[in-house]
Amino acid sequence: MSVFNNSEVQLFLLIGMPGLEHAYIWISIPICLMYMVAIMGNSSILCNIKIEPSLHPMYYFLAMLATFDLGLSFSSLPTMLRIFLFNAMGISPNACFAQEFFIHGFTVKESSVLLVMSLDRFLAIHNPLRYSSLLTSKRVAKMGLILAIRSILLVLPLPFTLKRLKYCQKTLLSHSHCLHQDTMKLACSDNKINVIYGFFVALCTMLDLALIVLSYILILKTVLSIASMAERLKALNTSVSHICAVLIFYVPIITLAAMHCSAKHKSPLTVILIADTFLSLPPLMNPIVYCIKTRQIRVVLGKLFSIDRR
Repeated sequence: MSVFNNSEVQLFLLIGMPGLEHAYIWISIPICLMYMVAIMGNSSILCNIKIEPSLHPMYYFLAMLATFDLGLSFSSLPTMLRIFLFNAMGISPNACFAQEFFIHGFTVKESSVLLVMSLDRFLAIHNPLRYSSLLTSKRVAKMGLILAIRSILLVLPLPFTLKRLKYCQKTLLSHSHCLHQDTMKLACSDNKINVIYGFFVALCTMLDLALIVLSYILILKTVLSIASMAERLKALNTSVSHICAVLIFYVPIITLAAMHCSAKHKSPLTVILIADTFLSLPPLMNPIVYCIKTRQIRVVLGKLFSIDRR
């Protein structure tokens, strides 16, 4: 007997925004604009880092973050556009499993990069004289490869554990995209393995957050040991962009997890909005935050615009 059960359900049904079906075409306009800004913003960051070799390894980590933000955008955008533009809510089980693999994969990768960027900030503040020698381009490339492999191995079992389940009557998902914790609830067979492994993946993501918090405790300890107030503020200012990126990424995830676990009378529309925020806000806001707060990127952008004017 095959390890995979043939699904009796031919299509899962995604959901848009309940009660607002008449306004889907208007809702699609800001969604399209947000994704266009996200894709253009992250693409411009990647182009800037590529054409400006003087940008040190901190910006190589930023390039990884921009790459994973693009991946997150392209993973979630197709089903959202199908729902709001064409009112097409059906998705095949295999396509759903593939989408949840990419969404969770890029989410774990982004979490990992934010963790490594916090280590980068700690090294830059704690030992600035040795920073360039410690974080060479070669080491950054190795770290990026390790992060990618770790993330893929962590989420690779998810679609296979979903595929082995049997789906009978339930077909309606709770979001406009496929998530592991949502899809496994549709199964009519035992999903205990999915619950345990899904909890393990979530725990790994929360471990990243705990290590980021620890990094900033060490950063704060280092900053408080600096005698000059001006130097303290200067040191802290270098981490503002990263702190914003961490908050933008983790606050919607924690809020969504808390609502799934504890809110008995939660509003479906609220849950959908938070889930959409979790996928759309980081790719949209990260380029804006880093362009505003990072002088080197603003300088490169200024050079590009000045060249275009000529």
